[in-house]
Amino acid sequence: MISVDKEANGATGPTLELLATACTSGTCPTIFKSDRGTILIQGYAVNAQQAGVTLAADELLVEIPAELLVAAYSASA
Repeated sequence: MISVDKEANGATGPTLELLATACTSGTCPTIFKSDRGTILIQGYAVNAQQAGVTLAADELLVEIPAELLVAAYSASA
């Protein structure tokens, strides 16, 4: 598994470990595991109202390929 270099990116949040990604370069849907015991998802923004979902002010709705979840599960097992 690959760790994300926080210092190179100027990040100050959790330390991330790459679990699965949909591409080999650039930005694309990606699943990370944090040092906080949480999962972070990078995906395509979805309009919650158009999707018929009610979100809290601090929540976002993202879409990722289903096979990315399978790859992330396999990587963490």
